[in-house]
Amino acid sequence: MDTAELIRRATAAGITIATAESCTGGMIAAALTDTPGSSAVVDRGFVTYSNAAKMQMLGVKTETLDAVGAVSEEVAAEMAAGALANAGVTLAVSVTGIAGPGGSEFKPEGRVCFGLARSGQETVTETVEYGAIGRDKVRVATRDHALDLLAQAVSQIERETGS
Repeated sequence: MDTAELIRRATAAGITIATAESCTGGMIAAALTDTPGSSAVVDRGFVTYSNAAKMQMLGVKTETLDAVGAVSEEVAAEMAAGALANAGVTLAVSVTGIAGPGGSEFKPEGRVCFGLARSGQETVTETVEYGAIGRDKVRVATRDHALDLLAQAVSQIERETGS
């Protein structure tokens, strides 16, 4: 997705965006704000690398982290919903994953969970298994996929509103 096009379309539709990032450490927000005019769309980005930050800044529940761990669709959903609620935006995207090196049998390197929250809609989640392609490649692929999710959501809003 061309980020400039995403920003242009979101601006035209009156859409605002927040990000909630763990494994990307702000790369999604940086990609958005690298684009001139992004201030009309991007409200804020939460970099919540630690579990404490996820709980304090986004309202992720201790019970969820204890039950399923930070790298899970449940936590991605709570991160996205928390960003949406705290920022008061139209859309919020979240990412939490294991960029590597490392991982485990149960949560392998390259697993990333995504959340997309939209005002008035149920939060959607998905998991992508990038594999052990290297930390930098996992982070770039995660950033790009999150931008694609935002673009898809903008397209959906455009269809619904006739923008």
